[in-house]
Amino acid sequence: MAEPTPTQNVTPKSKPKPVVTGASAFEMPKFEMPKFEIPKMEVPAAFREIAEKGVAQAKENYDKMKSAAEEATQTLEDTYSTASKGCSDYGLKLIETTRANSNAAFDTFGQMLTAKSFAEVVELYTGYMRAQFDTMTAQAKELTDHAQRVATETAEPIKESLTNAFSKAA
Repeated sequence: MAEPTPTQNVTPKSKPKPVVTGASAFEMPKFEMPKFEIPKMEVPAAFREIAEKGVAQAKENYDKMKSAAEEATQTLEDTYSTASKGCSDYGLKLIETTRANSNAAFDTFGQMLTAKSFAEVVELYTGYMRAQFDTMTAQAKELTDHAQRVATETAEPIKESLTNAFSKAA
């Protein structure tokens, strides 16, 4: 095809339209909301009084709930502290018990190494076992008593808190 001469009419090629992506592709047409005039009317005194009572009662209930939540939080903090200390004390007692039992065993085995006869070894071992049985029975009782005391001290504040909460609710 021949090139057009400057005197011939040439139509320019149209430019491609840009592709719109993202949020602007789905933009809603803008329009103004019609303005409606709201009639002025006075709220009757009875309705205002009911609304004020409702707000006052809601505030009172909120204050009660806030107070109860604060008491419950304090109770839980105290309970956790008591339980934590009790468990720590129990662990220390357990370590003390283990140390005493280990020392008794090493002492007995040291004595058995210096025994002159098999009869003396049997006598030392029998005496150790008898003493250990009595010791372990006493230690188990002591640990059980401690665990029960910790459980009682931990549960008592929760029990009191629940009793108080139910009495206030009633």
